[in-house]
Amino acid sequence: MSSPSTSSIEPDSIDALITELSFDPDREPIASELGALQSIYGDDALRIWHGRSPSGSRERGRSGLRDDPNDAETIRYEVKLSIPSEVDTEDEDGYPLTILVSLPRTYPTSSPPQLQLLSRYIGPFGVDSALFGAILRTYISRDGVEWTPGCVCVFDGLEWVRERCTAWVGERKTAVKIGELMRGDEKGSESPIDDLEMQESRGRPTEARPSDGEGASKMPEGIEIIEAEPILDRKSAFVGRACRITDPVQVPMILAHLMADRRISRAAHPIINAWRCRVGSVLHQDNDDDGETAAGGRLAHLLQILEVDNVLVIVTRYFGGIHLGPDRFKHINQAARNALEIGGFLDTPGDAGNGGRRKGKGPHSGAAKR
Repeated sequence: MSSPSTSSIEPDSIDALITELSFDPDREPIASELGALQSIYGDDALRIWHGRSPSGSRERGRSGLRDDPNDAETIRYEVKLSIPSEVDTEDEDGYPLTILVSLPRTYPTSSPPQLQLLSRYIGPFGVDSALFGAILRTYISRDGVEWTPGCVCVFDGLEWVRERCTAWVGERKTAVKIGELMRGDEKGSESPIDDLEMQESRGRPTEARPSDGEGASKMPEGIEIIEAEPILDRKSAFVGRACRITDPVQVPMILAHLMADRRISRAAHPIINAWRCRVGSVLHQDNDDDGETAAGGRLAHLLQILEVDNVLVIVTRYFGGIHLGPDRFKHINQAARNALEIGGFLDTPGDAGNGGRRKGKGPHSGAAKR
């Protein structure tokens, strides 16, 4: 009788592959694992892979087993999963995923499997290289699935991938919602009562918040604001900004200019800030909580321990309806430090600005390059 590795008959289904592997004592654990996966995910969820290799060439040889002399008898099959979608979507079954499972000849004795995301999109979101790479490293990453020689572990990996993709989609949905909030959808106008409630929640009078255009404070010449990417947590967002200052008198003008931007002014805490400015031998410094008790003092302490002078740092917090507790201070500090770092304020003067996202000229930019 020919061994399974040399049989000329191609298994055309997972059931046929299970039958074939059952005759090989070394691979019988894989047959048992495939049967278990079928019972968990359904018979239609698993199928032999007839796709293309990562290099783009068509795989040859028996279905599910590569005929590559450098990768002999690697079993490949794909598994179709799904992750939850929002209840208001038309896809009641969730967002589908297709995972390629590759089992080397030495699995599970001395080698782990490898998982690869075949789906290019999950729901409305295009898969990025970070997610793709994380799934490839499922069994070799510290944050992935622990593999023990001799133990089958495909199920654990598939469930980890499903959890990872669910979290990834959640992050994208939150980013979209925050982006919509920050763009300030102008389709519906807010009532004076809504405006008053927003002002009272921040402990700041309405007249201190100029509207777009009229009443906007002029930005001091030469000031350029560096803006970091938002930090997102449980529907809240924290945006850090930083700029170089040369005189304390510039601070209120910069803050007023930022408040002229409706995207910023409508935040729960738009201009939590701290600054330090050395004029001659005298160090001037101050901070403002902007309604987030103790936040300004924490930013001031951050500037002190970083030994950063002649800089103003501002953090805007958009409240998502879920209280974050002490985590909010961690995000405020991190948002500020991100802005300082990408702006080059923590580097030598010659490196200032490298990697920062500079705001263009406009009513909310604060950029006026010489």
